[in-house]
Amino acid sequence: MSDTATQANRAAVRSAVAARQTAATPGRLKGILSLDDFEEPARRFLPRPIFGYISGAVETNASLTGNRAAFGEFAFLPRVLVSTRSRHQKTTIFGRTYDLPFGFPPMGGTSLAAYMGDSVLARVAAELNTIMIQSGASLTPMERVREAGPTAWFQAYLPGDPDIITPLVERAQRAGFEVLVLTVDVQVASNRENNVRSGYSSPLKPTPRLAWDCMVRPRWLVGNFGRTLLTQGMPHLENMGFPRIPILGNTERPRLSRDGLSWEHVELMRRIWKGKLVLKGVLSREDVRIARESGVDGIMVSNHGGRQLDYTVAPLRMLPAAVAEAGNMTIMMDSGIRRGTDVLKALALGAQFVFVGRPFLYAASIAGAAGVRHGANLLREEISRDMAMLGISSLAEMKRELLVPSRGPL
Repeated sequence: MSDTATQANRAAVRSAVAARQTAATPGRLKGILSLDDFEEPARRFLPRPIFGYISGAVETNASLTGNRAAFGEFAFLPRVLVSTRSRHQKTTIFGRTYDLPFGFPPMGGTSLAAYMGDSVLARVAAELNTIMIQSGASLTPMERVREAGPTAWFQAYLPGDPDIITPLVERAQRAGFEVLVLTVDVQVASNRENNVRSGYSSPLKPTPRLAWDCMVRPRWLVGNFGRTLLTQGMPHLENMGFPRIPILGNTERPRLSRDGLSWEHVELMRRIWKGKLVLKGVLSREDVRIARESGVDGIMVSNHGGRQLDYTVAPLRMLPAAVAEAGNMTIMMDSGIRRGTDVLKALALGAQFVFVGRPFLYAASIAGAAGVRHGANLLREEISRDMAMLGISSLAEMKRELLVPSRGPL
């Protein structure tokens, strides 16, 4: 068979697969054409405190808006008359090849927003052969999530206390996780004024206002919270290193002193943990160097989606410096990615993989696994089209030379 015929057959197969996916898309999702389109249906579906917790950032939201603005600083320089019919999005991280260059980052309270949300994201990630990271602030035992999705990683929030660090790390190891992610940018609770204004707290406090917010969202009240109570009982914080805390009630959540977490604790985790160790929330080139010297395997360049320190630099801007200092470490990124063009810009600046958070949580909340699959298909198709128009067939070809400043001299 000629190369032309082979390429035509591949194109036909891709078209047939796309047609089947479109036909299988639930009607309520057919008007959702991009990841941003999930937000408004989620606003209508979720009680105000929960939507506010997911959508909000910190103080003035400067970090949140800055994350998006950073992508506008770069424009593409496409190459033409290049055959890209064999293009693919496979990428290799820590010796494992995935079919997509994007995954789902750790998101706390996922199962409060979406019925069995942690397991849904883990299961869909495994189906798509990509990565889901379970949050330490999740409401599902880590063992259950690992069973639902064998491509899942686990992320920990830890204080500077070996008596908490050691048993939690050992538990994640027994659960079968191959990659452990330590979030390092939550030294203290951030000033999320939006949580106070929307009525969110952790645990949620039973109040007339909360009851009303839930009652006016009956689809969520019955379809998510009611189903959860019937099938699993009251959701609890399960993976924080302290006794289980119910998500609803007047129980006070223990305040762990994460401001004492330091490099010596990273080195302790390195000695205990047998798999790959990743630090999430690193922005400084100097911190990348120390991580490399401490035996860390990977860095997630991140400002926590703009939810910690307001006016923190956008991670996209720090990628080149992180890559320059990384050595053999894997460099990943989250915060602000919404489009296929965003993914490709991050890869061009040195990220080897990216994570997309809020839109996929909105997708899971309104349509469960079908919503997450639909969102992933939208982003995958955007990346595929963008690659064709850029003139590349593999993500390894997405080099810095294909970007130019969107303003000013070249």
